[in-house]
Amino acid sequence: MCRPDPIFVSIASYRDPELIPTLLDMIAQAADPTALHVAICWQHDEDTSIFLDAGMTLENKSMRGEHDIFTFTYQMVRIQVISIHYYHSRGACWARHLSEQLYQGEKWFLQIDSHCRFATGWDREAVTMARSLLDQTPRPVLSTYPPAYDPVDESKRTQFISRLVFREFSTEGIPMLSSVPFKQPHPVRCGYLAGGLIFAPGSFVQDVPNDPSIFFAGEEISMAARAFTHGYDIFTPDRILIWHYYQRKEASKIWGDHTNEAKNTGSVDLAWWERDKISKKRVRSVLGLEASPADPGAYGHGTVRTLAQFERCIGVDLLSQTVMPDVISSLRQSYFPDGSVSEGDWLARRIHPNKRKITFTRDELAEAPADVDWWHIGVYCPNNTLLDKHTLTREAMAANFVAQKNAWDIELNFSTPATIKPAVVRICPYSHQGWGKVVEKSW
Repeated sequence: MCRPDPIFVSIASYRDPELIPTLLDMIAQAADPTALHVAICWQHDEDTSIFLDAGMTLENKSMRGEHDIFTFTYQMVRIQVISIHYYHSRGACWARHLSEQLYQGEKWFLQIDSHCRFATGWDREAVTMARSLLDQTPRPVLSTYPPAYDPVDESKRTQFISRLVFREFSTEGIPMLSSVPFKQPHPVRCGYLAGGLIFAPGSFVQDVPNDPSIFFAGEEISMAARAFTHGYDIFTPDRILIWHYYQRKEASKIWGDHTNEAKNTGSVDLAWWERDKISKKRVRSVLGLEASPADPGAYGHGTVRTLAQFERCIGVDLLSQTVMPDVISSLRQSYFPDGSVSEGDWLARRIHPNKRKITFTRDELAEAPADVDWWHIGVYCPNNTLLDKHTLTREAMAANFVAQKNAWDIELNFSTPATIKPAVVRICPYSHQGWGKVVEKSW
């Protein structure tokens, strides 16, 4: 009987009570658990008793750099734990990067979060699915946002697959992702990958290692771009491999621990938002939006394909923050095959997907007359052309303030030609006396 291909499993875990249930389920549901080599960057309180309490056996303790590494075995699975106090964490990609240092040349690579559940035979299924793609590409990657599970009620598991799509540009100009339901009899090409599920050849760890400078936001689009330029092709899996626990409102998060107060007391070097600010500049440099102050080294682009080709592949022009119409239409297209978009179409058809939340306070609108008939909300470009318009009745405005207390958030979502961008949002009341005071906010 042939031995199964070994799989290196990388997990970043931050004070997560779901880590042990995740490990136990991963092993229980694996078709060939002895092929697994699990590496965990465990950002907790450095008390390893939870692994012993789960029935794992401590085989060895060593040091790598300044970090303790505990090697456990459980049902013939090797589990290596990099133990770090959570105040010393530097973010998700930094933790993933540390886990990757324990890679030992395994045939396949799996990156997941520490709050997952697994389909029966998930390992064999993933390998079979990836191998089926080798006639299309030598470097297939399976990735998407996994369906949801609820640890309180394990019967509540989402049973449909999703594929990744463009959602919006952040204020830093970084493409942010969401997902839509997906149903196909085979894996389908996609331009994006998700940090919570990456299954790829083991070479991915060496070619596209996690950038420890990236804190959290922007990791997925920057890694997708780097993977593409290194010659990896991403596919949406056509079957469920794992489930993911979203929200996790009760769980500790790094932004709840690494606060300004924690920095002031000396518990952390930087507040989370400071790391996030530095990180986003790094992401912008990877995406060609600003110059990098230093050579990115192993965390830069490959030489197989270019960043410009990646933009064509996903239908997104990063610098101008424009997209092909099909990216935000009902099609939600996330991959454009080579040659499917002509140079003329690329230059002429791109549009700005304008999406923003603008907040007005009750005080800002306090000078409005009591007998307002309706409100005008308009978005204007720099030359004062109206791009988007909404009207709101007095009753609707009052209801919004009741629901949101002293602030009112206006969700604006529209598109404009590539040559026109919004500049300001204006709100103005109208009554029988005519127009009232205009309140203006920058876009």
